[in-house]
Amino acid sequence: MKAVELREMTIEELQVREEELTEELARQRIQLSIKRLDNPLMIRNTKRDLARVKTIINEKTETAQSGGSAQQGRKDKGADA
Repeated sequence: MKAVELREMTIEELQVREEELTEELARQRIQLSIKRLDNPLMIRNTKRDLARVKTIINEKTETAQSGGSAQQGRKDKGADA
């Protein structure tokens, strides 16, 4: 799932997606250990999707807590460099 699609989701939807990905990753690791996983690269993709979801959840909670000023601060710092 792309980051653009994830950013359109609400925090609650993202948290559900995070739980789903965590469970899926656990299943894939078990299947890998008993040699039943057809494509081991699926674990890498699941880990990356999980990281994307967690990152976007953190961004949204930061923005909600600070009222949007955190996002503005990042833009200003990037402009100075």
